[in-house]
Amino acid sequence: MTLQIFALTGIGEIRPGDDLATLIIDAADGALRDGDVVSVTSKIVSKAEDRYVQAADREQAITDETVRVVASRDVPGGAVRIVENRLGIIAAAAGVDSSSVPVGTVLLLPLDPDASARRIVERIRARLGVAVGVVITDTLGRAWRVGQTDAAIGIAGMDPVLDLRGRFDEYGQEMNVTVTAVADEIASATDLVKGKAAGRPVAVVRGLGDLVDREDPGTGRQSVDREAGRSEQTHPRSARTLLRPREDDMFHTGAAESWSAGYAAALREHGISP
Repeated sequence: MTLQIFALTGIGEIRPGDDLATLIIDAADGALRDGDVVSVTSKIVSKAEDRYVQAADREQAITDETVRVVASRDVPGGAVRIVENRLGIIAAAAGVDSSSVPVGTVLLLPLDPDASARRIVERIRARLGVAVGVVITDTLGRAWRVGQTDAAIGIAGMDPVLDLRGRFDEYGQEMNVTVTAVADEIASATDLVKGKAAGRPVAVVRGLGDLVDREDPGTGRQSVDREAGRSEQTHPRSARTLLRPREDDMFHTGAAESWSAGYAAALREHGISP
């Protein structure tokens, strides 16, 4: 198997209302082929969709986008907040971005990254007649690991996971837990060629054509069985499949927050007001 990853150049600064699909097609200059996966940095999607908000105080914008505080820690100059945002994504600062934007504004994540990906993939397929997949990416930190990596927050034209449960390995043993987050792996790999400040917000992955859905670019249904032993269910194709449900999340709250909640519960159990 051979994998090729290359960034597109010449896209330039994105402004509200820009047609990203057309800009990608023009930048590719005939290079897109059937089975390619196009990786698009979420920042340019947000800019095209005018997700700017006036914010003299970025912290207030983070608060407005927060559904649940997962963990927080005071640091010199303020506090770091890990939160669940409106998209269900667990991220530092709720994904609110204050870099490479006009002074006095911040940039929010796309309102519906899956829908954004569908619009791009449908336009590319209609214009060029090639079946491509699209992954919209954002930079996220990782629990227990140093550094950030890109992950998928929106997809179209492909499934975000490859479920290998029920298949057999080279020793004839059935795999029971292997679900590969292929959309996240694509996002991380393409970040290596896009770079953070190189002006290359779009990359193409070639060699993963088996992951691309030739029939339905956007709203097809993927088969996902989250727990071994349950009957198989189908769900609309969405990057939200990559989000672990809270009831299955063993680490849904930070250490300090978990301790405080447990301490308060113990006080209540003994009739003491926290």
